[in-house]
Amino acid sequence: MNELLITTDCSRVICPVEYAFDLIGGKWKGVLLYHLIDGTKRFNEFRKIYPNISQRILTLQLRDLEEAGIVHREVYKQVPPKVEYSLTEFGKTLIPIILMMRDWGIAHKEHFSIKMVTN
Repeated sequence: MNELLITTDCSRVICPVEYAFDLIGGKWKGVLLYHLIDGTKRFNEFRKIYPNISQRILTLQLRDLEEAGIVHREVYKQVPPKVEYSLTEFGKTLIPIILMMRDWGIAHKEHFSIKMVTN
């Protein structure tokens, strides 16, 4: 990426916060990354963890993360097909951020009227 395009002034070309949210923002990307911290996951493992996510949305979210270089997709040539997802080295740089977001959510869960389950 051209460093001249990224600036700390969010009123200019590309704000670094906007860039980060473009890569990992959305309803599902953060939680998918959170579960990849523990290691490689198969597609159906994500479906079991989050049964409310549709197959199409899960596919799109994982594809976006793969295209961004955050997630590695390994396809095994076997029957039935086996596909595994893992964090790339670049993706692993997000671990401290994801864990800080988890900690913030735990610390402030009383602020919201939702029930949170901790792992």
